[in-house]
Formats: sequence, C-alpha cells, structure tokens
Amino acid sequence: MKRIPLSLLISGLVGLPHLAAATNLSEVYSQAKSSDTVVQTAKANKDAAFANVDAKRAPLLPQISLVGTAEGELGDHYYQAPGNKPYSDGYTTGAKIVLEQDLYLRSSWIELGIAEKQARQADANYAAAQQELIMRSAQAYFDVLKAQDELISVQAEKKATKKQWDQAKQRNRAGLAAITDVYDAEAQYDTVLATEVLKQNDLTNSYEKLRKITNQPYNEIDTLDSERFSPAKNNTDSTALINEAHEKNLELLAARIEKDVAQDNIKSANSGHLPSLHFNASYGNEDYQNAWGSSPVDHSHGNDLHAGLTLSVPVYNGGATSAKTDSAQAQYIVASQSLENKYREVDANIRAYNNNVSAAYSAILAYRQVVKSAQAAHKATLSGFRVGTRTIVDVLNSSRRVFEAQRSLSDARYDYITAGLRVKLAAGSLTEQDILDINAGLESPHKSSDAALK
Repeated sequence: MKRIPLSLLISGLVGLPHLAAATNLSEVYSQAKSSDTVVQTAKANKDAAFANVDAKRAPLLPQISLVGTAEGELGDHYYQAPGNKPYSDGYTTGAKIVLEQDLYLRSSWIELGIAEKQARQADANYAAAQQELIMRSAQAYFDVLKAQDELISVQAEKKATKKQWDQAKQRNRAGLAAITDVYDAEAQYDTVLATEVLKQNDLTNSYEKLRKITNQPYNEIDTLDSERFSPAKNNTDSTALINEAHEKNLELLAARIEKDVAQDNIKSANSGHLPSLHFNASYGNEDYQNAWGSSPVDHSHGNDLHAGLTLSVPVYNGGATSAKTDSAQAQYIVASQSLENKYREVDANIRAYNNNVSAAYSAILAYRQVVKSAQAAHKATLSGFRVGTRTIVDVLNSSRRVFEAQRSLSDARYDYITAGLRVKLAAGSLTEQDILDINAGLESPHKSSDAALK
C-alpha cells in the first residue's frame, strides 16, 4: 500500500481506511468546537473588541441631539407706568436641534486606531484558541488511548502472571517446585492487580479530561491502527520551522499587536499637550405665553441660530499628562520585553518539539526491536524453566519486560503523533485538516485485539 507523507506529522496515518464504530477524533473535535469554553470565551472577547471599534469611532462623527424645554413662572409683575395692571403665571416652551463636532481632537483618533488594533489582536487570539483546541482535543484523545493501551497491557500481564501462578501451584503439588515459586508468582500477580486498579483509574480520569473539552461522555473511542501505522523520519530543519513560526504563529502576532498598541498609548497620553478644536451649532425656537392677567406682552415667539468654535489649549494640569506619558512608555517596555520573550519561547518550543518528533521516531524503531528481543528472551526463559535451568522469578521478570516494552512502544507512537502536532501548532500551521488526516489512521475498537499490545 502506497503511503502518502504528511509533513511534520504522522505520515503513516494518511490514506488509511477508517471503520467507524465508536466516537472518532473528528467527531470529538466537532463536539469540542461547539462546547469548549476557552474558544467560546475568545470569540466573545473578539466580538466585544470589534464592537468597541464602533464605540471609539462614534465620537469622531457629528453628534446631533434634539432638546426641548418647558418653563413656568409664578408671581405678580408690574410695569411702572400709569394704568398698567399686574400680570402673573407665564410659561415658556422651546425646542432646538444641536450639532456638535470635534474638528481636532488627536486623542480620539489615536484611541480609534488602538481599538482597531485591539480588535485585530482579539481576532488573532480567537484564531489561536481554535488552533489550540485542535491540539487539546488530539492530546486528550490520545491520552485516553495511551491509558487504554496501558490498561490492556496490564490486563494481559495479569492473565499471563495468573497462568504462571497456577502452573507454580501445580508444580508444587507435584513436587516439582518449591513453595517459594508459588509465593513469588502470587506476589507478582498481586502487584499486577494493584497496577490494574491504578491504570483503570488513569483511563477514567483521561476520559473525564476529554469530557471537559467537549462536555460529552464517552464509553469508547476509535483506536490507532498500529498494524498500518508507519512513521516517517523527521528531516525538517528547526531553522525553517522557526522562520515559518515568525510569520504564522498567532501568539506572536498578538504579541506584536500588543507592542503596537503600547506605542500608540504613548501617543495618546502625549496628546494631552495638544490643543483641541470643537464646533457647535444650534437652531431652535422659543414661545412665551402669559397664562392669566394682563401683560404688556401676552405672547412672544422667536427663532434662534447659534454657531461657534471652541479652542482649548492645555496650559497646566498638574503634570498629569507627563505622568501618563511616562507610564505609557514603561508599559511599552513591558510589551517589548513580552514580545521578545514570546519569540524566544516559540523558538525554544519549535526546537524541543521537533527534537521530540525525531526522538519518538527513533524510539519507535528501537522499541519494536526491544519487543522482539524481549519476546525471544521470554520464550528462551520459558524453555529454560521447563528443563530446570531457570526459576519462576526469571520467567516472571522476562514476562514483565515484554509487557513493559510493548507499553513503551505504544507510548512512543502517541508521543510521535502529538509531538508532530505541537510542531505544527508552534509553527502556526496546524489546521482541521490535520485532524482529518489523523482520523484516517484510526480503526474501530472492536477490531483491536484484546491481547497484549502489538
């Protein structure tokens, strides 16, 4: 069967048939996308940041308002002239439309730019959370499979140890073995029983960690098709991956934007030294009506149009502007150092994860040979035990080494897959397609053997 390589990942998984019987990785990830709280929080933060852009743009647009007034007066009033009668209780009504516009307010424009950058940052954080969800879903999924394989291996070891214990008892009854052989086998069996309890608990807890991401319970999931699993040697240079990460890593992008925002905050704080120019205009009418009595003016009506400019020049505000500028400059240093630290962190992670891929590949090859050697040694030990040249302890130890080698081989397979995913995550190239590629290398758990791991 021709194998199609997948760069940096599990090349041997691509193109393999998938027989769905239990929940598979693709289904788990689909459930996680709609249920994971981390991604939902990041999305809400993104939506809030984009809404804030509109809020910051609003003060730069004309502000129009309609104002209505109604006033009354009580009391007696006299005009000092012969024949005038008192009048009282008049009321005034009016309405006007008001237009206000900042013609020059530097801080508002800077704050709009900051809001736009923060929206881009929130968008990058949301995309990063989605990528991280791919990694977390796969990691939790393979943690379940790893715990499951370990439990299956321990159960197979328990079965083999029980067989040795039964044989030791039979040989002891026949006078072919000392009682110490029975005790040694029993002790080993009890040890495996205790280990089985712990491994069962590990599997239960790993399922719970998967459930936390998807909010869904699971009884079983598809397993890795170990027979067809064929890892590719990692020939990717870390330098090339680092260069890719500097362009694509979303956490780096968010950190770069954070630095730009910090620089704009300096400009915003310093704009407190700049003048501002404000325009306002209003047009309205006012109506006066005398309610009772006689008045020199029983009714009056007028229309008014007002327009003006307000220039404000800061002179002294107690040093607040300078203090805010100093604070913003310090925060810029913080953002710059955080960005540098993020670059170093990404670079270190790339190198470590890429090394882990290579190490896991070598470990797979090595443990395959260890399994073969351990099985051959165990077979030889059994033969020696039958002819009396080996003890029951030798048999138990050789049997344990077989199962330990099988568990180590299983762990190396999963480490290879997850290390490859982490390389892609750090490089910023992890996508949902990687989930689909991995999913193609899984099989129904009902096809898996209940015997020891391969």
